[in-house]
Amino acid sequence: MFWQTTRFRIDLTRPQVMGIVNVTPDSFSDGGRLTESSAAIRHCEQLVAEGADMLDIGGESTRPGSMPVSVDEELARVLPVLDAALTLGRPVSIDTNKPEVMRAVLARGADIINDINALQAPGALDVVAGHASCGVCLMHMRGDPATMQQRPHYDDVLREVGGFLDERLRACRARGVVDERIVLDPGIGFGKSVEHNLDLLRRQRELLALGRPLLLGWSRKSTLGTITGRDVSQRLVASVAAALAAVQSGARIVRVHDVAATVDALKVWAAADLARG
Repeated sequence: MFWQTTRFRIDLTRPQVMGIVNVTPDSFSDGGRLTESSAAIRHCEQLVAEGADMLDIGGESTRPGSMPVSVDEELARVLPVLDAALTLGRPVSIDTNKPEVMRAVLARGADIINDINALQAPGALDVVAGHASCGVCLMHMRGDPATMQQRPHYDDVLREVGGFLDERLRACRARGVVDERIVLDPGIGFGKSVEHNLDLLRRQRELLALGRPLLLGWSRKSTLGTITGRDVSQRLVASVAAALAAVQSGARIVRVHDVAATVDALKVWAAADLARG
């Protein structure tokens, strides 16, 4: 299975590690650390050196309770880092839900649009459909970052998340976005309780019936803190364990903060899997 992006046709037969680059002052685990473009660019270089298969750059926090920033502010944060990241020989994703930002970063050469809103904003699908080959990640979120964790409810979280992703996949197909450009993300922690997140992990393989690769982002999430009792700064082991569990259940891309540890863990997992086979 492959993921077609602007510059790369990514082979997903091996699980891919997407390194997180938050160019924001208020992201939940590392906000403020990379607000200077120079620091963010060095971080991109470090993640590539640690084995990241791709980079995901975000200029607007989507943590629970966060508020949106303007298009101009988001672009001011993202564009200098994007320009540098494009020289590193890895696919570069931009985490945004704004059509104006999508259009600007694709014009600069971004490979992937990673949208927590699954291209539902007016004009977002137009931007992606109008591009020849960019990749896109469609994510499920109930509500918006400002309100999504206020008592989220589902009758059947897997069925409802899967139904939403199927509808967005069909919307993309109807606009001529071919399947090979699309991956799907059930949105761990986005409008979901601890039990919802764990239910999605237990039943994750059912989402493979949608026919597209899955991208999972468990890294440092609050559910891991609830399970372990550890602060966000102490969730490396739990994050790696969750990434391995996601891959074991069929995920082809894991979005992580701790690239080196995740890459090493996946190498051991692959070696053990080959040995078992």
